[in-house]
Amino acid sequence: MVMDTSEAKNRKVMAVEKIDLEVPETAHQISSDSWFQVAFVLTTGINSAYVLGYSGTVMVPLGWIGGVVGLILATAISLYANSLIAKLHEFGGKRHIRYRDLAGFIYGKKMYRVTWGLQYVNLFMINCGYIILAGSALKAVYVLFRDDSLMKLPHFIAIAGVVCAIFAIGIPHLSALGIWLGVSTVLSLIYIVVAVVLSAKDGVNKPERDYTIQGSSIDKLFTITGAAANLVFAFNTGMLPEIQATVKQPVVKNMMKALYFQFTAGVLPMYAVTFIGYWAYGSSTSTYLLNSVSGPLWVKALANISAFLQSVISLHIFASPSYEYMDTKFGIKGSPLALKNLLFRTVARGSYIAVSTLLSALLPFLGDFMSLTGAISTFPLTFILANHMYLVAMNNKLSSAQKLWHWLNVCVFGLMSLAAAIAAVRLISVDSKNFHVFADV
Repeated sequence: MVMDTSEAKNRKVMAVEKIDLEVPETAHQISSDSWFQVAFVLTTGINSAYVLGYSGTVMVPLGWIGGVVGLILATAISLYANSLIAKLHEFGGKRHIRYRDLAGFIYGKKMYRVTWGLQYVNLFMINCGYIILAGSALKAVYVLFRDDSLMKLPHFIAIAGVVCAIFAIGIPHLSALGIWLGVSTVLSLIYIVVAVVLSAKDGVNKPERDYTIQGSSIDKLFTITGAAANLVFAFNTGMLPEIQATVKQPVVKNMMKALYFQFTAGVLPMYAVTFIGYWAYGSSTSTYLLNSVSGPLWVKALANISAFLQSVISLHIFASPSYEYMDTKFGIKGSPLALKNLLFRTVARGSYIAVSTLLSALLPFLGDFMSLTGAISTFPLTFILANHMYLVAMNNKLSSAQKLWHWLNVCVFGLMSLAAAIAAVRLISVDSKNFHVFADV
């Protein structure tokens, strides 16, 4: 029997690591990527097309002081929380290559299922957001050249779904992205540079703008709370163990290098486009910045096409835990190009993307639901679970002050999660009166 490259590498890695560590079975590659490649995976997520919305979804509700301080605090807190998860990757003499594996090892089978449910919902909703972003970018290009309303947002979302499915079928696993991470970086630079330059030009030519936080006192309270959830969403993947599984040994040391890169150099483009976009347009900033900028049609078209293509690549990253589960569950082995494996990926991944696309077209104002998802899954996965798992795992090695610190984090982020969930439900109830299914927003 001929062993494919991915399986051979995994066997070799397991043989080396089995002396000290137990490695779970997986159909995807592990311990094959440099820390720098993993850093680019993380940076791809943080500088995805979602950054084009932060001027409107974070800065507008929070204003200059709240927005700047909030983003800096969110950066530091997210680095800290992610480092806790990274340090537990080899806890108990076993590599935890999935978030649910780590939770199950520490808490038991029940939390394994709960964590998998939270993570699946979180990543599924993120991917729906990417499909909506990709569809919106395509629509923006269409409107630039032919604003006849014949093609509407649901049509572009459907096109985006087909492209995402084709890409998912062609790229078998996370490590296989390879050169696509470089392509993603170039695409990100294109739409970020265009957004920054055109926003700066508009800002210089439009000296008067309003930075007042709009709405009544109660509206401000809920929008500020919702913006806090968006801050959390901006920096966290909810799949750090799955990404860490791909890095070469020593996995903890190399993952920390990748995290330091992500939260230093990696966040600078996001900061630039977020702050300059808000500076240029103030409280009137669109939730998709490229809709606010003015400039040559071909430049805006290039930026929107880049945002579309980068969303396709980013979706594949966030869908990879679901793909890995299906491939491992059904024992997919051998060459990725084997007819059997191609057919499986076509059916399994095609179905996953089809459902995501249908929901995205059905509810294209999914940003409201993203806020709810951030509240009920991103907060728990990234901050509450991270601190509590570290507390339980390292209990005997922590001082009383350290234990108190982690309990404080658990309680504070628990309250923030509850508040953000209430704010998101209110936002959904308000917006549901203004939109209909398959809306052309």
